Parts: sequence; structure tokens; C-alpha cells
Amino acid sequence: MNDKASITIRLSMISTYHGRRPSLRNTAGAAAAVLLFFAASVALAQEAALYQGADRQQRLLDGAKKEGELMIYSSTPAEDMVALIAAFEKKYGIKVKLWRSGSDKVLQRVVSEGRARRFEVDIVEADGSNLEALQRESLLQEVKSPYLADLLPQAIPPHREWVGARVNIFTLAYNTHLIKKEELPKTYQDLLNPKWKGKLGIEAGDADWFAGVVGELGEAKGLKLFRDIVASNGISVRKGHTLLANMVASGEVPLALTVHNFKAEQLKRNGAPLEWFVIAPAIAQLNGISVARHAPHPNAAVLFYDFLLSDAQSILLKHDYLPTSKNVSTPLSKLPLRFMDHKVVLDQNDKWSKLYEEIITRQSK
Repeated sequence: MNDKASITIRLSMISTYHGRRPSLRNTAGAAAAVLLFFAASVALAQEAALYQGADRQQRLLDGAKKEGELMIYSSTPAEDMVALIAAFEKKYGIKVKLWRSGSDKVLQRVVSEGRARRFEVDIVEADGSNLEALQRESLLQEVKSPYLADLLPQAIPPHREWVGARVNIFTLAYNTHLIKKEELPKTYQDLLNPKWKGKLGIEAGDADWFAGVVGELGEAKGLKLFRDIVASNGISVRKGHTLLANMVASGEVPLALTVHNFKAEQLKRNGAPLEWFVIAPAIAQLNGISVARHAPHPNAAVLFYDFLLSDAQSILLKHDYLPTSKNVSTPLSKLPLRFMDHKVVLDQNDKWSKLYEEIITRQSK
């Protein structure tokens, strides 16, 4: 659909709503116009996202400059997202607006706006499980980007309505002033040692990590082990991975079980007495990007999508993230990883959330 058609639909909506007491005929016309408008927004997003012609890049750039701006909802820490946005704005001259919160809050906002038919977001950036939930709500749009060929195969779900741009590795982190390297646990079974009493911490919402670790241990054995760890040594629960990492750095939590590798590296690089390690295989979670199905600035959205999967991958590496592009070399890519199946995580969310609450959060000390 061209710009003129889109403008015609908008004008039709305005004229239909003119007057205080619309007739039934006008009301029906208004409803039809609204439906036509939303269909048009989807068509415009699809046109930008699915186009694969030789002039694709120039066409996206020309369209993005006409749109003039871009709205992103993101769960990436603000300082890191700002660095990515600054590089994008410098390269393309497109103004970016950012709303930042936790992945669960990003999910809630996009779903609420979608159900209210208030479409403001162009790009959604969050963890894979929440993006998978948005895909099931039919709120995302597949993008036929040439940069998909450069990504790890685990980063591309079959529906392709979101893709992984980086990998979060759940690591254990410890305060180097309080714990010596030679004292570290080599298995989760080692956490039963009485020397860990009162020293363990974990993040409040990591039921997906819990499902992965217990799955590796064997469900019955794994559940019993964590019940025994909590009963014998206790575990403190903190809301937020950044908060948990900072508490390790301050010494309030000597050993944390679920710190994201990038935050541990950032704190360590800034001089914090913190080091991280993994108990293999490390649980890996995709953090992904998607274009909203009703994106009001679809060309700018696809342009940013391509940017995050190409130029921005090296920027992510500089900020201690693990990129999903095979073109970016990093030592972390050699770690033994167990990637979460975000579809399975979503399907079994109730089960593992209840178990995590029962065994970990409700019994925290």
C-alpha cells in the first residue's frame, strides 16, 4: 500500500467520527475504517519486512527518512542500548525513541497496547521467552533480512518472527575478597557443603534457568538437590540480575548462582572484586529482536533490525555481550552451552514457576 492510500484511510477515519451523535450507519462505517486502517498498517510493515529486491537497502533508507523516527521497547540495560542507538543515529540520521524496562514489563506493555489497538512500538527487544509469547499473540512480523544467514542456527526459530541478537549466559559469580578460587564448587552437588551456609544468592525470576539445570541433572534428582541446598544452607533471593551482580561486588552476596555473564564482565572491568565461572553445561538464553506487526515506522524498524544483526554485533561484543553472528569471534563461544528452547519454556512456564517458587523463593533465607 502506498503513502497516498494510507493517508486516505486516516482521513476516512477522521470524517467518520465527525459529529457528536453518529448514526448506526456512520458507526458501522467507522468500524470498517478502523479495520481497514489496521489492515493497512500490517500491509505496510509486511512490505518493508519481506522485500528482497536488489534495491532493498536504499528503499529502506529512503522510507525511513520519510518516517523520520523509530520507537523501541527494550530490556537491554539503558547504557548499552544508548550506545547502540547512538551508532544507528550517526549512521542513518534516524531519530530513535527508547522505552526501557524488564523483559516481562516489555511483554505486558506490547500485549496491552495490542489488545487496545494502540500501536506505538516499532522494534521489540527482549528475552526469547517473552518474544515467543508475543509471537503467539500475532504481534510480530517476520523479516527477510540478508543478515540471518550470518547467525548461529540456534538464534533463528522456525517461524522467524523474532531472532536472537545476543546470548545471555547464566553464570555463577563470586566476590574475590570473600571466596578463593580453589574453594569454588565444581558441581551443584558441592553447594551442599556447610561452608556455603548463608553465602548463596539467586535471582527471583529465574524459573527458566532452574528448568534447564534440573533437566540436566534429571528432574527427580535435581529437584531433591535444590530442596536440600535451600534447607541446609539457605539462599537469598534478589529481584533483578543487575542488582544481584552488584550485591556480589559489594560482598552482601558472596556467591550468586544466576548472574548474566555480560554484567559480571562489566563490573569486573570497572574494578569490582568479582569473578564468574560456569558449572557445565552453562544455561544460555537468547535475547532477541523483532519488528512489530503494526509498526508505525516499518522502514526504520527493518533498518534497525538489520543494523542490530550486522554492524551492532561488534558493538555488543565491546559491551561484553556474546553476539549471535558467526562473523564475530569471541572466546565465550567455546563454552559448553545448553540453549533454552523458548517454546518449551513458554509451554511449561506454569510448572517451573510453581516449582521455583515452592523450592527457592518461598523458602529463601
